[in-house]
Amino acid sequence: MSENKKPLLGFVHKLPSGTAPANSGKTRCPLCMGLFKAPRLLPCLHTVCTTCLEQLEPFSVVDMRGGDSDTSSEGSIFQELKPRNQQSQIGILCPVCDAQVDLPIGGVKALTLDHLAMNDVMLENLHGEGQGLVCDLCNDREVEKRCQTCKSNLCQFCCQAHRRQKKTSYHTMVDLKDLKGYSRVGKPILCPIHPSEELRLFCEFCDRPVCRDCVVGEHREHPYDFTSNVIHKHGDSVRELLRGTQPRVEALEEALAQIKRVNSALQKRVEAVAADVRKFSEGYIKAIEEHRNKMLKQLEDIRVQKENSLQLQKAQLEQLLADMRTGVEFTEHLLTSGSDLEILITKGVVVERLRKLNKVEYNTHPGVNDHISFSPQEKAGQCHGYEVYGAINTKEVDPAKCVLQGEDLHRAREKQTASFTVLCKDATGESMGRGGDNVHVAVLPKDKKDSPVRTMVQDNKDGTYCVSYTPKEPGLYTVWVCIKKQHVQGSPFTVTVRRKRRPHLGVFHCCTFCSSGGQKNVRCACGGTMPGGYLGCGHGHKGHPGRPHWSCCGKLTEKSECTYIGGPSTSTSLLRTVAL
Repeated sequence: MSENKKPLLGFVHKLPSGTAPANSGKTRCPLCMGLFKAPRLLPCLHTVCTTCLEQLEPFSVVDMRGGDSDTSSEGSIFQELKPRNQQSQIGILCPVCDAQVDLPIGGVKALTLDHLAMNDVMLENLHGEGQGLVCDLCNDREVEKRCQTCKSNLCQFCCQAHRRQKKTSYHTMVDLKDLKGYSRVGKPILCPIHPSEELRLFCEFCDRPVCRDCVVGEHREHPYDFTSNVIHKHGDSVRELLRGTQPRVEALEEALAQIKRVNSALQKRVEAVAADVRKFSEGYIKAIEEHRNKMLKQLEDIRVQKENSLQLQKAQLEQLLADMRTGVEFTEHLLTSGSDLEILITKGVVVERLRKLNKVEYNTHPGVNDHISFSPQEKAGQCHGYEVYGAINTKEVDPAKCVLQGEDLHRAREKQTASFTVLCKDATGESMGRGGDNVHVAVLPKDKKDSPVRTMVQDNKDGTYCVSYTPKEPGLYTVWVCIKKQHVQGSPFTVTVRRKRRPHLGVFHCCTFCSSGGQKNVRCACGGTMPGGYLGCGHGHKGHPGRPHWSCCGKLTEKSECTYIGGPSTSTSLLRTVAL
């Protein structure tokens, strides 16, 4: 097998004139932030310096992969789950993405070297006029030239020595400044087992590059070929895999772009809604503050009005008291110190004054009270378009002025709901116009006062209260209605509970002759009869009431309670089911 003489793919490829080095890879370690030194490629395709990886804290993991494990990270959620044998293994976390990296037996130094990153470091150094590059032979002086044959960077002294040696005198030397247009200037990749040999062959069986000594030793009888001959096949497989991966990358990028757009729209929407909330809240707060100020002003006006009334009443009473004290003191002095003649002469004026003072009417109770309350649940209308609550109330309910109303006030039926209304008024007899008063109602059977009937009191929020209850048995009941522990006007009162209304068993008709279709044997509760053998009533005949009536009980009112009390023997003969 003869070696193909064309250069290794991409090893010495000169870029078009005027094009900068295409350094698409990273040249700095994500940990130390310096240029890569012996960079290692992790299974997650992140590159880190060897020394930096060795400083990471290792941890023990349970390897579930079995004997066919490689150095790829098993911590990814995209790995396919397969049944595996358990064995202990040392691992580290990628400092970039936190992916779990299972270290091979050789540790960090057994990880793959990132030669592409080393080449990028070299290109960056070349782009910087060789700054930072040292001679590959002496490792001391700065590099000035590069041997294109040995792929070595040499200082001026080693370059001259390189030319004087017989084996290397024919090698081509290039100035560093002439290498800036190249895309690859890396060193030859040597075999890790045979350091003097370059990796030029590829073992198809082991699927890895090997050197000339490897194929006659460890890889004997393995199929192999020059790397330049197999690169196209393997490169095509990688490209095919890449073509299958790129659409996923585009889909993920589009998904992330959509997330970004939705997030941006979300932020804008949140800001808009927040602005609406702030605008509403500010308006609501302004309305509440204005309503608060109105109530405080109203409260202050009430205080001033009540204080003025009290001050006026106080001044009037003080003046009356002063006048009376003057009259009393003068009269007492006259009676104790005056002579008979002096008393008789002055009597007329004194009597007139005292009589006049005694006729003055005055109220011994304050003309106003201190009843002022705040009802936070009471609606107070709208302020700037917002519904506001809370009202200042000065009215005080007077139980003696309250009124009880309703048709069911003094009568009810067993097992039927009865109701009446309590109208609350203040001391002046005006309706309270609001709710919130504590109305207590008790319905007690007169013979079973320890078994009160359950009552319901509904506050109508307008000064009226609807009271309802359902007595279970007929009889007399006593109803108590109290406000502020005082009976209202008309309380307590008695309610007569009658039995449940009895429905009519017959028909409401004009006569049995018409409603029965001329049957002779039917009778009516009105007691009317007809000639010719008819047992029931007829128009204008004996006993007919002269108007429509119920056949079962003779009642003349259609909407009434049935009072039929006859026995079984008579009920069968009464007209009951035949309608007009």
